[in-house]
Amino acid sequence: MPGKDHADASKPDALRQQGTLNPRPRDVKHPLFQGSEFFDPRDLVQVKYEMLREVAVEDSSVSQSATAFGFSRPSFYQAQAAFGREGLSGLIPRKRGPHGAHKLTPEVMAFVDATLETNPSSGIEELAQQIEERFGLRVHPRSIERRLSKKKRQ
Repeated sequence: MPGKDHADASKPDALRQQGTLNPRPRDVKHPLFQGSEFFDPRDLVQVKYEMLREVAVEDSSVSQSATAFGFSRPSFYQAQAAFGREGLSGLIPRKRGPHGAHKLTPEVMAFVDATLETNPSSGIEELAQQIEERFGLRVHPRSIERRLSKKKRQ
């Protein structure tokens, strides 16, 4: 095939950008993924889907399938639940934990701005302490620095 080499070279980059590059493709031992042009052990969504399909359609055991596809039993059940809730898009990895500075609400940042306006020499650690006293929130000083820095760039 004329464009095959280029497609093979760019696929890992595309998977990485989408967050679907399997971090452990060598752990995928299932025969479908051995020497196949279609089944790609680097494609995390494809690997998870085939693992789920094997258990659901071919009646394989969860333990055997999870191992053959490079996953643990708990990972299998997490993938199964996500697929049940969201379909194929549920198999796409999500960032864990909070997304963004969730403690630094507009109200908290208004307080920071007002504090800095009345006392420009306030240190970041002092601001973190005042936020804790006023709002009962423990905010890392670096989070405040990042938010202020981002605000200046806008």
